[in-house]
Amino acid sequence: MTPPSDSRAADAFPEQFARTGRFSLGVPRQFTVSPGGERILFVRGTSGDDPVSRLWLYEDGTERLLADPLAPGFAEDAPGEVPPEERARRERARETSSGVVSYATDASVRLAAFTLAGALWVVPADGSAPRRLPTAGPAVDPRPSPDGSLIAYVSGGALRTVRADGTGDRALAGPDGAHVTYGLSDHVSQESIGRTRGYWWSPRGDALLVARTDTTGVRRRYLTDPAHPERPPRELAYPAAGTPNAKVSLHLVRLSGERTAVRLPGAAGDGHPEGAWTDRAFEYVVAAGWDDRGPLVSVQTRDQRTVHVLAVDEATGATRTLHRAHDPAWVALRPGTPLRLPSGALVVPARPGGDTQGLDIGGAPTPPGLEVREVLGAADGLVYFTGGDEPTEVHVWSYDAAEGGGPARVSGAPGVHTAAVGGPVVVLDSRTPDGHTVTVLRDGAATGRIDVLAEEPLVTPRPLALSLGARGLRSRLYLPSWHRPGDGPLPVLLSPYAGHGMQVVLKVRAWWTAVAQWFAEQGFAVLVTDGRGTPGRGEAWEKSVHGDRLTAVLEDQIDALHAAAADRPELDLTRVAMRGWSFSGYLAAAAVLRHPEVFHAAVAGAAPADRRLYDTHWEERFLGHPDVLPENYDRNSLSAEAASLTRPLMLVHGLGDDNVTVAHTLRLSSALLAAGRPHTVLPLSGAGHLVSRDRTASGLLRLERDFLRNALRA
Repeated sequence: MTPPSDSRAADAFPEQFARTGRFSLGVPRQFTVSPGGERILFVRGTSGDDPVSRLWLYEDGTERLLADPLAPGFAEDAPGEVPPEERARRERARETSSGVVSYATDASVRLAAFTLAGALWVVPADGSAPRRLPTAGPAVDPRPSPDGSLIAYVSGGALRTVRADGTGDRALAGPDGAHVTYGLSDHVSQESIGRTRGYWWSPRGDALLVARTDTTGVRRRYLTDPAHPERPPRELAYPAAGTPNAKVSLHLVRLSGERTAVRLPGAAGDGHPEGAWTDRAFEYVVAAGWDDRGPLVSVQTRDQRTVHVLAVDEATGATRTLHRAHDPAWVALRPGTPLRLPSGALVVPARPGGDTQGLDIGGAPTPPGLEVREVLGAADGLVYFTGGDEPTEVHVWSYDAAEGGGPARVSGAPGVHTAAVGGPVVVLDSRTPDGHTVTVLRDGAATGRIDVLAEEPLVTPRPLALSLGARGLRSRLYLPSWHRPGDGPLPVLLSPYAGHGMQVVLKVRAWWTAVAQWFAEQGFAVLVTDGRGTPGRGEAWEKSVHGDRLTAVLEDQIDALHAAAADRPELDLTRVAMRGWSFSGYLAAAAVLRHPEVFHAAVAGAAPADRRLYDTHWEERFLGHPDVLPENYDRNSLSAEAASLTRPLMLVHGLGDDNVTVAHTLRLSSALLAAGRPHTVLPLSGAGHLVSRDRTASGLLRLERDFLRNALRA
């Protein structure tokens, strides 16, 4: 049976998907709660299709607009384009909006600082008008001192400060080389490690811990826009697997002008696991901060098998190791750790028993079976984190560190929850199958809500929850709303992510569930599966892809397909395709190359087909060093298998992608041409790794649908 031709909602969905930034516009985010819980700051637009983010204050149960970039004063003072460092940060963050997209506050959350097109602005939370501060050049990443009297920012690679009244601008640490910056994070730290910051204020506001980043030895990439040949290429310091990383050092910079180098250890010693490739050098600064007990830093070895947590002597720069972690595959970096409590106790990742990835909270492990995802912070003697015992749900938990009791669950309804905390207040951000809510809790009781203004998708996801095969693969099956038993078989479309660090089989209503249902409304049975290598099911599950990123992952997709079809006769196994983006695009291409007996077509978007082209920290985690373990890279790259293609394959790539560069697709396409294998290539002019332009994003959905329909005779 063909889908109804008069389904207006489904017809209009691609435009809505694009116009709403994948339903991200109108969603409140980046919550900051004052220490007593009185004030909550956040960013959000004014509607579900408003691409301009504003800064808001929630206080006494009401929302108030603090900064509107479209107000006349802002428009008149707009200095120019967004600085390249800020554009890079937004690309790493997959930012879809403009306006106030990030901000920072003083310790009491009474003053916020942000930038607009390189101009530095501050706004008090008392209702006063925003003020633009003069700066030495385009400003990046402004952060007020704890007392709000100074604003630090980066401009021209130098870390600078200016008083909150706009006077006294000066450089604290300036670049001492052509490719040296102070106060910024490098590409790998932002993209693959998760360290987005490059400096941290002392609690007293008299000094800063500053990262000096030297990319002199990092190989360059030059990205051009073929649609605009008059524009110069963009230079990118990108350390591909096996090549030199940026050199990152830390310095204690005092407002008095004194500077002390932090003496980081050079290499790991006893306890470091050996391997076919071993590199003990501490090349990565993976986390840093400064609390009342001094600076705290985490460093990781190049081979990622050892992490040390270091206390820094702020007078001398000497370091002392507080905690060591080792793993024969890689030490997983848990967001929010390490966290040091006022007592001096550390909160660090631990294995409390069995295979669960848990926490050690001041020497006390979380219970076995509770998989910890992220540490959110500490307030009023409680440590807050996210996790759970079921991989399709993520809950917020609190742990009384003083009493040493067990964790208590804060969130209730099945779904994916996170939070921001301050004093007795928890801002609970909840995504469930019924939608998205943000609830303000005080002492555990709901006292208000912050509005979520995102549009509702024009198609309503109707997933069937499945646990498939011997491994209990968590899956969701989406069928057309118009399909009835006896209507006849449906072509099957697998639409997973299936890669490390991300799940799509969750008890939520999200953009990807709406897209899956939209493809179902076009006449497909859509199957989504999280297999081995994805988060939420323990160390062994997540690290089963060590050395081989494809074999087990493809096996799980095939097992899920066959298990679902055994119970669902409407799934036509003679017409099966896979679509995906980034890792799942890579997986889709591998599916038709390696298993044409199962997969009859594929759409591979932004596929990292040549693993040697991806960055050091991400790729070496799984495959090691390409000079030492070339067989891992050969086995996990696709060009050598080009002659195996016998099925329709469409390759899609954004020409402006600086994460997975278009070279991946061009090299695979060249190999396919050399092997005489026909295929389709769709270049997206001006698109990065996240395709967000309205017409491009909506048109791409329709082109994918039409290609798959033709390939599967649907």
